[in-house]
Amino acid sequence: MNNWWKKAVIYQIYPRSFKDSNDDGIGDINGIIEKLTYLEKLGVDGIWLSPIYQSPMVDNGYDISDYYKIDPLFGTMADFEALIEKAKQLNIRVIMDLVVNHTSDQHLWFKESKKSKNNPRRDFYIWRDQPIGEFKNWTYDSSTQQYYFHLFSPQQPDLNWENEEVRKEIHKMMNFWLAKGISGFRLDVIDLIGKKPEQEITVNGPKLHDYLKEMNLATFGKKDYLTVGEAWSSSPELAKLYSGPNRHELSMVFGFWHLLTSAGNGDKWKKLPLNVPKLKEAMTAWQKLTPNEAWNSLFLGNHDLPRIVSFWGDEGTYREKSAKAFAILFHLMRGTSFIYQGEELGMTNFPFENLSAINDVESHEYFTDRKKEGQSEEEIIKVLREMSRDNARTPMQWTSDEKAGFTKGKAWLSINPNTKIINADQAVSDSNSVFYTYQKLIKLRHQENWLIEGDFELLESADEIFAYLRKTTTRTFLVVANLSNSSQRFESSFVKKNEIISNDSFPDLLTDIEI
Repeated sequence: MNNWWKKAVIYQIYPRSFKDSNDDGIGDINGIIEKLTYLEKLGVDGIWLSPIYQSPMVDNGYDISDYYKIDPLFGTMADFEALIEKAKQLNIRVIMDLVVNHTSDQHLWFKESKKSKNNPRRDFYIWRDQPIGEFKNWTYDSSTQQYYFHLFSPQQPDLNWENEEVRKEIHKMMNFWLAKGISGFRLDVIDLIGKKPEQEITVNGPKLHDYLKEMNLATFGKKDYLTVGEAWSSSPELAKLYSGPNRHELSMVFGFWHLLTSAGNGDKWKKLPLNVPKLKEAMTAWQKLTPNEAWNSLFLGNHDLPRIVSFWGDEGTYREKSAKAFAILFHLMRGTSFIYQGEELGMTNFPFENLSAINDVESHEYFTDRKKEGQSEEEIIKVLREMSRDNARTPMQWTSDEKAGFTKGKAWLSINPNTKIINADQAVSDSNSVFYTYQKLIKLRHQENWLIEGDFELLESADEIFAYLRKTTTRTFLVVANLSNSSQRFESSFVKKNEIISNDSFPDLLTDIEI
């Protein structure tokens, strides 16, 4: 297998916010088809679609009620097949998001499971006479007088992966989608499927890797598919188990150490300022993994995270420069690059003023919990303005008009008013925009083997400077980024041969140099 995904750049699409083709205010599959030429211009190799399966949308599709159907909000199976075909014509692969830790409570399996203790589907889920551990993770069902387990909302009951029939059904379903011509899966919260509630183990259960090996053998292991597992609990050592080339599990995992450097006491709601020394330490730990040990993923954002420019960068004076700086810093490391929609435009967080503007179920739960603790609405909204998942879910900004070229109807979520100045039309027409920095980075990843094969070496520098080398036996490349809003001094004995890419800022702010 040639592992095409090592050189690939994958663009994540949040379908309901990408492009609305029928003016109902919700993005859809035909809207994605309409914008494939934009993605071809950007140069990406694949698109990862957040869930488009049938769902009651309690968690915007991460609560699946039928794994085999496309939700009518997004279109039809014929639309999806057309997307695969048209993307293929443009050399763009399609990756599907898949949630197998839990289903919707509207899934037929759960409806059957609830009917009686003797139902053949009863053990597809986790039922007990009494809650074990955190009471909030159990919901009482009066019809059978037992509790069922759920790590997320009560409308998202967890599947019982210890049941072999569950695993067989999941494998069958995955093969159904692979047969449609997709190129792999992003596996949601995959580190949770090995849970053992009796032992109060929710992550990295004892059989987790057995389940993944079995899945690999039964489904995607047959061909060179891309598989990436979302695993907030992962570490470089655990990554070796998930993605060691001889382990036959996944291609890679999403490791979140870099983002957790801004989580106070591990709590993302307690946001800390960017700590560059800690960021360097976190990224270096992952970059030290050799390709023979594990493969990395490189990402700055996704549908669950704030916009990187707002989170760590500068929304104001240095918005474009900070967007470019983070892009260059991250996407010249070793690993497969992932870009979240709008990241290539330098899109920012939304200026939420009240809860009514927020759709996200997690944000509403946070608001309710903090209110019970006595916090003021003003304090809570301030946190949500920084950290709500809806910051990443506001509609894609295509044009400068009031509805951002996203829809002609009423958008399902408020459109950021800064679409007047931050939009794809403007970016594509400006050769110095963030868009073209991403385009150039993507071309480099396709053309330069050192990005895949080169070693990583962190360099000593001032706290606010992140500097590293990428080295092969014959070539050395220097990457230097100033992650502050003031001048910083960086000294070295290297002799500059050729500048490859910069953010067109101060001469000493960010340059990549072959030396």
